[in-house]
Amino acid sequence: MESAARSHNNRMGASRAFWLKQLHQWHWISSALCLVGMLLFAITGFTLNHAGQIEAQASTVHRNAQLPAALLKAVSGDDERKGVALPAAVADWVGATLDVDVAGRTGDWSSDEIYLSMPRPGGDAWLSIDRETGKVETERSSRGVIAYLNDLHKGRHAGPAWGWFIDVFALACVIFSVTGLLLLKMHAAQRGATWPLVAFGLVLPLLLALIFIH
Repeated sequence: MESAARSHNNRMGASRAFWLKQLHQWHWISSALCLVGMLLFAITGFTLNHAGQIEAQASTVHRNAQLPAALLKAVSGDDERKGVALPAAVADWVGATLDVDVAGRTGDWSSDEIYLSMPRPGGDAWLSIDRETGKVETERSSRGVIAYLNDLHKGRHAGPAWGWFIDVFALACVIFSVTGLLLLKMHAAQRGATWPLVAFGLVLPLLLALIFIH
């Protein structure tokens, strides 16, 4: 009996050691992946919460140009189209003349104007081309670094690559949190405050939401 109990305890100890090693490994890997992202999202969570008290440093740049006659033929007409990109030659000229990258961007073609909206994190931009005269106008605005980081936090106009990063980051955070919870469970017997603190972390936001958010 004593030998069987000792063997059982040895197996239990080996299993615990195995899972502790696995959980610690996944926990530190996910924490390393999350570290910079968590700092970014924590800081921008604060700046978003106090957006009204943080003064934005806005700036706007407006430029005009004249489309060459040879290129005007490529955009002239009175047909109406939605979601159509500029001809490649026109897009290249816009990039070289006005330093605005419109390659592959789609715009709305009305009977008298082509309008491209180019929102981006922390600012906005647009470009219009008069289809009769060839007059080109563009405006680029920026609300500063804080607004840029706040928009990254929300994924606003940041593109699909940043969207994928947020998804992968969220998954890493879930792994970090779940492995942390399991490690807490395995060490809870030696740390009496573990579950009261976990319960407090659950109850506090719940109470705040129920009492103060209507």
